[in-house]
Amino acid sequence: MEERPAAELALPEAAGSRLRFDRAARSFRSACFIHDEARRRLLERLDGLRIETGTFVDLGSALGQGAVELRARYPEARILALDASREMLKRSESDASTRLVGDAARLPFPDRSISLLFANMVLPWTRPDSLFAEARRVLKASGVLVFSTLGPDTLQELRRAWLRTDDSVHVHGFFDAQTLGDLAVRSGLEEPVLDVDRITVCYQELSGVIRDLRACGATNVAGGRRRGLTGRGRWQRFVEALWRDQGEGQRGRLNLTVELILGQAFGSSSGSTVTKTGEVVVPLEELGRPADG
Repeated sequence: MEERPAAELALPEAAGSRLRFDRAARSFRSACFIHDEARRRLLERLDGLRIETGTFVDLGSALGQGAVELRARYPEARILALDASREMLKRSESDASTRLVGDAARLPFPDRSISLLFANMVLPWTRPDSLFAEARRVLKASGVLVFSTLGPDTLQELRRAWLRTDDSVHVHGFFDAQTLGDLAVRSGLEEPVLDVDRITVCYQELSGVIRDLRACGATNVAGGRRRGLTGRGRWQRFVEALWRDQGEGQRGRLNLTVELILGQAFGSSSGSTVTKTGEVVVPLEELGRPADG
């Protein structure tokens, strides 16, 4: 059997991701504050864009709040909500004209048919080369992709503590902004612009982190994760390393980094469509060393 590169083992498995999001549909609203903040910033980003009225897609819509807000902003547009999780769609708050179960890497839309792809926190769960190629295919020449995702500094505190504990994958691999911009260009999208910000999220206890990750379906489904249970000794070593890195006097204050990347790109002005020949390849070495988010 061919050995997979270490960086690729840090990418989430699609089937595992869908299962976790199905399970999290009931609890997602209680813990999706990063999704909410990213969505707010993406909506602000739309203020500076001129978007042709047409079909807008809330891609990875979860409980549909993106579709709700797009409807309020663009009442003349046709709003579609697409997500891989059936349970999320069943509980969706959106009044989108259509709710679709679908894969962001295989969009169920005709070529050059979409005016806006609104992809809030989809890229952490999807190969960016696949999503960008599909965006290029389905967007009109004047169409726009706006997206948010997580950068490689996200949960770096958990990653470092796990790396001092064992050599398994406990935190997913995330792509940096430069790599994402390069992949967008190579896919045929035009004029990509990406911005990076960092948010510090504070918890009193590690149990709060685990609770929120589980509630929003963001626990570890990396391909190279340890499949068995984490033993008590290993878990204790991780906890000790995590608090030690926080520094003296930090008991009761656990600070975690979220690196937020927001971007936009336009559909291709050329008349050709993208073929699925595998010509765009993700440089997995750009992920860095993987390190349980």
